[in-house]
Amino acid sequence: MIAIIKYNGGNVNSVQNALNRLGAESIITDDFELIKKADKVIFPGVGKASSTMNNLKEKGLDQLIPTLKQPVLGICLGMQLMCKNNEEGNTIGMGIFDINVKKFPAIDIVPHMGWNTISDFKSSVFSGIEEESDMYFVHSYYCELSEHTTSICNYILPFSASLQKDNFYATQFHPEKSGRIGSQILNNFLKL
Repeated sequence: MIAIIKYNGGNVNSVQNALNRLGAESIITDDFELIKKADKVIFPGVGKASSTMNNLKEKGLDQLIPTLKQPVLGICLGMQLMCKNNEEGNTIGMGIFDINVKKFPAIDIVPHMGWNTISDFKSSVFSGIEEESDMYFVHSYYCELSEHTTSICNYILPFSASLQKDNFYATQFHPEKSGRIGSQILNNFLKL
């Protein structure tokens, strides 16, 4: 069973639909025991960092998520909130990744919205995926490059398109909206 964390953040239904297409059983929940017992956990996110973090805190999920031992996948804002801090609303994150989340400089079109290539893969979730594959992004803030970077995208500047530390995986792009290649990445995560 895959637990999709429920916390009033957007995109949970899209993630569940993508899992359904892969034949994976999932539940959208904020129940601590169900989340702890799940084989895999997905932490999706669309929204504003500060209000989303407040929703997590109200439910105590900000304390639960960093303690999980099974594979956990953060998506988009989920990835950013797993980091140390976020310039959006000067938000303190969960600190799973010791990385700063910064706003793109206003020298190009922001938000970064649409398809862009990712490369420099360093994680088993990219097994069978070709370098320079296109993924779907929607974001105005980015995670800096770090030792935890497992793929890179270049939009205005190079940034972490994905991260991994121990059992925590994260993507800035939306695998659930990235067609066949995104489905392969989700399937690779499910096989961990």
